[in-house]
Amino acid sequence: MEQRRLGRTGLSVSVLGYGCGAIGGLMVKGSEAEQDRAIGRALDHGITYFDTAYAYGEGVSERNLGRALKKLGARPTVGTKVRIYDPQRGDIAGAIAASLEGSLARLDLDCVDLFQLHNPITAAGEKPALTSEQILGEAVPMLRKLQKEGKFRFYGLTGLGDAPALRQVLDEGGFATAQMPYNLLQPSGVVAGSATPDLDGVIAHAAAKDVGVIAIRILAGGALSGTPARHAYGAQKVEPIASGDSYAADVQTALTFRPLIEAGHAADLVELALRYAIGPAEISTVLVGTSSPDELDHAVASVNKGRLSEAAHALLKTLQG
Repeated sequence: MEQRRLGRTGLSVSVLGYGCGAIGGLMVKGSEAEQDRAIGRALDHGITYFDTAYAYGEGVSERNLGRALKKLGARPTVGTKVRIYDPQRGDIAGAIAASLEGSLARLDLDCVDLFQLHNPITAAGEKPALTSEQILGEAVPMLRKLQKEGKFRFYGLTGLGDAPALRQVLDEGGFATAQMPYNLLQPSGVVAGSATPDLDGVIAHAAAKDVGVIAIRILAGGALSGTPARHAYGAQKVEPIASGDSYAADVQTALTFRPLIEAGHAADLVELALRYAIGPAEISTVLVGTSSPDELDHAVASVNKGRLSEAAHALLKTLQG
């Protein structure tokens, strides 16, 4: 599998990363045997980045990932996250330190490669978002302290919220990575003004600062499959992030891309979405969560076909417009 540089971290990561969240759900709801088999298969496919968080099952995903990797004797690049919850907003620094200790214990690691903030960042800081002032004044000093203590190698953020606030934090906070939405419905993180809501080129801005961009929601929570059906392990209700008004609306928009399938540019809508997501040079890795090993195999086969052709992009422009 293609490996790309993760920004200023200098780490080499697979273009497809394995998301251990609740949307796909396998690493939260699956059996131990299924989870171990999925992680082993991902490693066999050449996936070298695994992404988890406390918020995925209140630590369940972290614990399951840590167990599987230990059993397999594998040490790929691992990232986890901290979400500041409402009762913790009075002590952001303390919440970060406590969350990290819990994550390390569940992952059975002394040091995690990547530790990321999980809250959106906005000017007003409306819950669950934090302001740039809270990030720079309270979160970043603690992140730097914990990094110096060797608790993690690099720290990152989740690039949701207001573009100006995100740009300020990326410019001033020393963040090495940013997880940002990018998909067929929402390309404006790379090309400003190309979608509503407009993410105003925050992915391009991050990449220009040598921040490693980790693309999230590349399947719009599953909507870009073109079907509302959900696997039993997957989240049964998915709220759109930076796309349509509802999951059902995103599914309907996904179906408008079927002419690319009919023209032979991809075998199905999922392959189309995956190959679209790996297209920009600004993106280091794209995260996909799965509900079954078959879904993982399909995702790997799709990205291994490479970027979409120029002809596919030309047709796509007529449909996105």
